[in-house]
Amino acid sequence: MAAEQSIPIYTNLNELYQNLGTTLNHAERWDHLAKEFAQRFGRKPAYIARAPGRVNLIGEHIDYALFGAFPAAVERDILIACAPRSATISDEGDPSPALEPYQTSGSGQGSDAVHAEGWHLEINPKELRWESYVKAGYYGVLEHYFPPSSGQHPVPVDLLVTGTVPAGSGLSSSAAMVVASTLAFLAVNDKLDDSHASRKLTKGELVMMAMENEKRVGKHIFLDQAASVISNPGAALYITFFPSLAASPTPLPKGAVFVCANSLVVSDKAVTAKTNYNLRVVETLVGARILARSLGVQLHDTDTKKEKITYREVLGRFAGEEAGSELTVDQLTKALEGILENLNGLKSTKASEHGATGVTIDEMIDLSGLTEAEFTETYLSWIEVEATYFQLYKRAKHVFSEALRVLQFRQTCLDVSGEVGEEEPVEVLQRLGELMNESQASCTELYECSCLEIDNLTKLARQAGALGSRVTGAGWGGCTVSLVPEAIVDSFIAKVKETYGPYKDLEGDRLGEVIFATTPSSGACVYKFEE
Repeated sequence: MAAEQSIPIYTNLNELYQNLGTTLNHAERWDHLAKEFAQRFGRKPAYIARAPGRVNLIGEHIDYALFGAFPAAVERDILIACAPRSATISDEGDPSPALEPYQTSGSGQGSDAVHAEGWHLEINPKELRWESYVKAGYYGVLEHYFPPSSGQHPVPVDLLVTGTVPAGSGLSSSAAMVVASTLAFLAVNDKLDDSHASRKLTKGELVMMAMENEKRVGKHIFLDQAASVISNPGAALYITFFPSLAASPTPLPKGAVFVCANSLVVSDKAVTAKTNYNLRVVETLVGARILARSLGVQLHDTDTKKEKITYREVLGRFAGEEAGSELTVDQLTKALEGILENLNGLKSTKASEHGATGVTIDEMIDLSGLTEAEFTETYLSWIEVEATYFQLYKRAKHVFSEALRVLQFRQTCLDVSGEVGEEEPVEVLQRLGELMNESQASCTELYECSCLEIDNLTKLARQAGALGSRVTGAGWGGCTVSLVPEAIVDSFIAKVKETYGPYKDLEGDRLGEVIFATTPSSGACVYKFEE
């Protein structure tokens, strides 16, 4: 399994570059970063940690319901050059100045930034800066390898950071930063290639660590870290989270090119989380509990009042999935088709009274079978949300229909992956495009995670020749991903530039930063410089 592989550590740049894709000049970027590090710190770096962004081809907002998604790593990435701090630099007093956008310096011992009694690093999830994501990566290394009770301390480290993943674009720049930061601190502390270690850290373990790390900045995400770490070049990943994290590469049809286009609407998750992303998480978790009750599905936790059952678990138990077993793909497909006809228990019984399609907080608590105190402790004590009406039915319909589309998309790819020929049938690409368009409609109408600019950009993309176009990432701005026949990529980009207002004055590199084709890239890795 891909998740059980160890983190790649390269010592040969040619071997590394051939896995990163073809559309960016990777050698130039890596060389420039190494030289800049040497100029700033007076020595070459010991490592460069790389973590790519990702584009989710289909399967939006269903990972935290434990359904599988279908992402691919993009070539654009975060690079962190790092080295243990020189012994000639004092660790006393203020260990580092205020962190700059591309440079940070920190120490593990004798500093106000890190306290041995609790490893406290100041992170404000409401006013996030890039160094917050670096600190988040550091936290995981500190807690896993340097518990305060051990008396051991991490080495002081110098870091230099650069990246090409657009911030707030839906291509997961934040997860790439957290993964790269985690890798950098692991590397300089000899936790990746320690010859004395009984075994090496696996990709799956790094994903779990990065997921926990990103929670420190207020984001409860599963998919992004997995795609950034586990992806293989030339293929998308079918990533599942139930009963445990698993990933399998799936070849994409020949002639299919995916073009990412930034709407230039920045999705500031830290600011809008309580009405957007975090609210959807709560609506999805509460909806799963209420659906379980309406379908007569039993909760398994010893204290059933505290079990936050997910939609995937509800579906499995509804379909007769026994503990320790897993539904086959065919069984899962049939179960999804069946449960979509059984969601009425999530609708408001008082909709005619208040004129809204959702449920009020009081209705939601009543439907959950919990007291107000129990409900608050289980679903609201760990996350901040704000809503008058909670759209449980609409969110559930999106989750189950989107999970079904992921299976259909993957199967369409698998059906042609073994065929021989220079070109795939046009019908295959058209079918994939149709599924992407259905996904966009669901994100707009049911999950309400799109926005006017994204809706417009996907419409213009289809008019320019895309077979399918949809929002990718958390939404509410950010990027779209479009399936474009390889032969028309250049003309497609030109037409979108002419018709999407924010692009009209962009040329050359500035245009290439906001709309670009991408080759599926490899996942996170580390390059180790020779002594």
